[in-house]
Amino acid sequence: MTADDRKFLSRINKYKENLKKDMGPQKVQMPAQLLDKLRPIMEEIAAEQGVSVEDVLVRYMDLQSEAALLSNNTVLKGIDGNPFLFN
Repeated sequence: MTADDRKFLSRINKYKENLKKDMGPQKVQMPAQLLDKLRPIMEEIAAEQGVSVEDVLVRYMDLQSEAALLSNNTVLKGIDGNPFLFN
């Protein structure tokens, strides 16, 4: 996983963590609902990179899978220097 990949993944995960803070523990999100909540950050990234939202989603899902595999062996560092794991 490249530094750019880690930055990309960390940015979306940070956005997702902020969403979770706004939701109470009783509000369990289904995957489709969570993707709807992530749409704004994915649209922002897509516009910045000149790609489709679908491309951003696929890259995010691929990197989340890779991070899950890597987290079994190593701790990844986010853009803020703090460790992050698969969410």
